[in-house]
Amino acid sequence: MIKRETEIVKKEESTVIAKQCDKCKTWFDVEKDWEDAQEFHHIRFTGGYGSIFGDGVHVQCDICQYCLKKMIEKFMICKDVG
Repeated sequence: MIKRETEIVKKEESTVIAKQCDKCKTWFDVEKDWEDAQEFHHIRFTGGYGSIFGDGVHVQCDICQYCLKKMIEKFMICKDVG
């Protein structure tokens, strides 16, 4: 049988309390503005060979739902899933 000695360790943990849109710079409090905070869109990708962003360049941004809608509303297709 393996003998073990254990110890209870308390760890500090960080938590997100607010999010900022990279486009409009508006801050959204995660508790007070929870509906807006949960609708944030994190865009992340790596540019490929010949990409206008650069080959192998990591691109990312956080966009609130209001800015995203303004940016894509002319092109978006909405379907009710309910």
